[in-house]
Amino acid sequence: MKSFFIITTLLIFLSACSHKNAYTNFGITKEQELAATSFQSTKVKRGEDVEGIFSAIYLNKVYPQSYNQNEYFYISLYLKEAKEIYNPDALKKIGITFRLNSKLPVNIQELPAENKFSHLGFMKERWNKYYLVIFENQGKELNLVLESDLSSSAALAYQKGE
Repeated sequence: MKSFFIITTLLIFLSACSHKNAYTNFGITKEQELAATSFQSTKVKRGEDVEGIFSAIYLNKVYPQSYNQNEYFYISLYLKEAKEIYNPDALKKIGITFRLNSKLPVNIQELPAENKFSHLGFMKERWNKYYLVIFENQGKELNLVLESDLSSSAALAYQKGE
């Protein structure tokens, strides 16, 4: 009888646990919550020197109904030295290149600082460059790499969910 009372008391305490998550008290939308879980950032380095910051949000997780035909990334890039992004439609690459699992993008759109993804937060700086980068569909593991002509690179790893 004593153990029944203890177990019942524990069950009552555990049933009173909250169903809130870490984002409940911040007043953010579901898309902003998904963007926060998908957001990754890394330093762009050449040797020990930091050249800039490379950040990305995997939009397929944030907007699965809209972005599901290819792999879509909202990228924020800050580089100390101005460089041009490789354009798949141009004849040669200049400056830096994005690759997903060693494959070049099918499209890169440079976006203004205030754009349709700005509300996702985290990356609103006037000195950053913003891009919507689209790749062909890949496997379950996604390795997004920024390569520079100065032999520097930065990589972000994503995992596709079912």
